[in-house]
Amino acid sequence: MPSLRRVPLRRVHGPHGMLNPLRAWEELAAAVPSGLGAPPRRDGPFFVPLSKFLNVQYFGEIGLGTPPQNFSVVFDTGSSNLWVPSKRCRFFSVPCWFHHIYNPKASSSFRPNGTKIAIQYGTGRLSGILSQDKLTIGGINNVSVTFGEALWEPSLVFTVASFDGIFGLGFPSLAEDGVPPPFDVLVEQGLLDKPIFSFYLNRVMVGTGLTLCAQGCAAVVDTGTSLITGPSEEIRALNRAIGGLPWLAGTHFIRCSKIPTLPPVSFLLGGVWFNLTAQDYVVQISQGGFRLCLSGFQALDMPPPAGPLWILGDVFLGAYVAVFDRGSASMGPRVGLARARVPGADLGGDGIAQAQFTD
Repeated sequence: MPSLRRVPLRRVHGPHGMLNPLRAWEELAAAVPSGLGAPPRRDGPFFVPLSKFLNVQYFGEIGLGTPPQNFSVVFDTGSSNLWVPSKRCRFFSVPCWFHHIYNPKASSSFRPNGTKIAIQYGTGRLSGILSQDKLTIGGINNVSVTFGEALWEPSLVFTVASFDGIFGLGFPSLAEDGVPPPFDVLVEQGLLDKPIFSFYLNRVMVGTGLTLCAQGCAAVVDTGTSLITGPSEEIRALNRAIGGLPWLAGTHFIRCSKIPTLPPVSFLLGGVWFNLTAQDYVVQISQGGFRLCLSGFQALDMPPPAGPLWILGDVFLGAYVAVFDRGSASMGPRVGLARARVPGADLGGDGIAQAQFTD
């Protein structure tokens, strides 16, 4: 049994106004060879590739069925269901026209379930039915999972998304209809001895003296959110401090020439300071000779009791390695953070990042 299982990621840029985890509005910026991963070695890790889109969205490839039907999915710590578009989707469900679709008749291991399911995200929703089939991920195969076949995706964000579906990594309590999350299935079947996974996504205090959230506030780390979000009043003050100019849909424009002079932004988490430079928190988009720089901070007001809340999304995770430990009977759930070994650098120089599933 290997000690570490890795899923290579691809990275994509997504539109700032779409949150958790639905954002995509440009062509794939860089492509890496896709695949479902090599068979696991007995003495080391294996990988599932993740792709990139504009530095703020990461997705990787999985397979469903026998033989495997390949899909690009967002690995999302903010939700717990696995779903992909279905060949049986409604005619006017436009996302099915532009994405890979699951065909149950093409799989010898398909098992019908038929339970109806509906999932609501921050800016998108879908409905469909549950089915059961074999999952292939990072060299692991023949894992029986229950997943959603999306029959109706009325949200525009799914039409323009660079991914096909979503692979939820959240707690079982977040799963719609009590469906066992695929990560938990891997643990229960003994394919992962420890309920731990981590992300290395390559790609508060402001250096001007501004201090936000002085009395402390709640924060979550979420791979399904592209940016760093927080209460609107504090985000407005933060964007003013870094020279952000209001732009479209709540985003803030940054003068690209100012990046070398912008102040650092630091987060105090568990008594430890985590610093972001302007290279970390400014999203830089270049296409056709045109360069656009946008703030990685966006307002999102969450009412009590869940809020107010800060969400540290992929802008934060681009600079830090995050390890998610679901915990055990003797120890509660934990999140570990460490500075990426080469800040802002791409693994292998080709835009590959990794999701690791630990034995």
